[in-house]
Amino acid sequence: MRISKLKQLLVILFICALMISCSGKLNHKKTVTNNSVVNHKLVIYQMLPRLFGNKQTTNKYNGTLAENGVGKFNDINNKALKSLKKLGINYVWYTGVIAHASMTDYNKYGIKNDDPDVVKGIAGSPYAIRDYYDVDPDLAVNVKNRMSEYEELIKRTHQNDLKVIMDFIPNHVARTYHSYAKPADVKDFGEDDDQTAAYSPKNDFYYIPGMKFMVPSGYDAGGKDFKSPLKDQKFDEYPAKATGNNVFKPNPSLDDWFETIKLNYGIDVQHDRNYFTPLPPVWNKMRDILVFWAKKGVDGFRCDVAEFVPVEFWSWVIPEVKKVNPNIVFIAEAYTPSKYQDYINIGKFDYLYDKVGLYDGLKRLIKDDKNATVKDIHQVTHQESVNISDHMLRFLENHDEERVASKGFAEDPKLALPAMVLSATLSGGPVMIYFGQEVGEPATGMEGFGGDDNRTTIFDYWGVPNHQKWMNGGAFDGGKLNHDEKDLRAFYSKLLNFSGRDEAIKFGKYLELNNFKSNDIYGDKVYAYIRYIGNERVLIIANFDRNKAFQQKIKLPEAVLSTLKADELKSINYMNVFTDESLNIINIKDGINVNVGPSDVLVLKF
Repeated sequence: MRISKLKQLLVILFICALMISCSGKLNHKKTVTNNSVVNHKLVIYQMLPRLFGNKQTTNKYNGTLAENGVGKFNDINNKALKSLKKLGINYVWYTGVIAHASMTDYNKYGIKNDDPDVVKGIAGSPYAIRDYYDVDPDLAVNVKNRMSEYEELIKRTHQNDLKVIMDFIPNHVARTYHSYAKPADVKDFGEDDDQTAAYSPKNDFYYIPGMKFMVPSGYDAGGKDFKSPLKDQKFDEYPAKATGNNVFKPNPSLDDWFETIKLNYGIDVQHDRNYFTPLPPVWNKMRDILVFWAKKGVDGFRCDVAEFVPVEFWSWVIPEVKKVNPNIVFIAEAYTPSKYQDYINIGKFDYLYDKVGLYDGLKRLIKDDKNATVKDIHQVTHQESVNISDHMLRFLENHDEERVASKGFAEDPKLALPAMVLSATLSGGPVMIYFGQEVGEPATGMEGFGGDDNRTTIFDYWGVPNHQKWMNGGAFDGGKLNHDEKDLRAFYSKLLNFSGRDEAIKFGKYLELNNFKSNDIYGDKVYAYIRYIGNERVLIIANFDRNKAFQQKIKLPEAVLSTLKADELKSINYMNVFTDESLNIINIKDGINVNVGPSDVLVLKF
């Protein structure tokens, strides 16, 4: 943090406090939805257990589990969880827990090997589910006791005053799906399907009758060094089934989700008709799966590609699961702003991704796109998420997105700090970080199927270097971080603890200070707003200009001064949230010179 002319900047908070007192100046909007919002702000830490606890640093391209190592449930121990709690986290999203298709051999444990020709990466995609009622054997110290080890992790997480989120993948399953762990009375997907029908409301899958499935041309499963008797550029599937990303042909491309099969929720795609009465078999099967995990103590579900599943299903299933736990939360991966209101008010989701909106706008600002302006933020807060801001999950990283510190994004993670502050404080809705983000993980190196794409792989066995520095061989104390990495993590700790605990951020109202209808003194690269509740005021000024400081002299309107009887005020105390410095300001009537450095942010509390 770089704070210039702090005394003058602090005075801005008083301006905002004065403005708030003027009843005509405020926008008092309430969140109107059919769901109840959790009575605290979610601060989420997403991790892949497969990568989180891995201490091996080999990082061989297309490396096997034996070569590159793998994290276990047991690696996420009390030390790790206490450190996350201290960071300001209150929810942990364990990504890739459910058993998914992979190229690793677990045949001796009674788990049939998956055909590598329909698996992405040697470790496999966490979103190609092989068995909804089982967990990934990679993550267990004792494979036979893998479910018990996950149950112990849930218990351990709760004992550290943290809650558990896990993935729910409703739209598709692995092409090799078969449940070995399901309850005896549960039927597998497709078990009763009429495979002669392209579509039937009674079927679990969509079929392409008379056609064989074809592995995408040129796919070299696991790379040239990976050997398996099943690796032959073929996969025995007849008739072919529709692919997870809505590809209704027998030969999906390498860029498609060719390793998955789309599930049928009662929608006749070819004739654009819905058959939801009686309930399609998939609806009941998915409810039972969600209830199965809810009864194990899971506190929330992040629902993959939720918009690929009809909103009517969510409207039915979410209340069903909340009968088990009324406080369980549902988060939708959603990318269509025009449907946001429906997925909250009709679908009954608690939270939605704010990717197509705030994330995209902030990314353009961070990357110094010549066309990026803070009007993008205004559009999100005043149009796309109006009335539902507290239901929007904000982030700068997750497993699908480029790492902030990667060459393709910001490279210097400090350039993203103003955007991270906005993500955490714009509303009382959730904020999320991705493991390693807080220590500037750059995601370099060729991993395997993931390639060198500025992301941390979800397909391969891998060690995450900057995260491993913080992990420090299992001490989880940051002992191997350099000075800049320690400073970055300290910044995140300040921000996440503050945003998760401050009443104005959690429950307060929002007032934008930029004036986009006139010549705005803040310009195109500076965004300013205040969060307030009762007597608390928090001012945030974010400067996205990489090269120029924000310098202005601000005169308070006479009407604002007279309303608060400024002549009678003796002094005002302010606190800088990031330095804990407290100052006393006396005279505000002469105007204020403001100076916020390039790519910097200021958070002041009154």
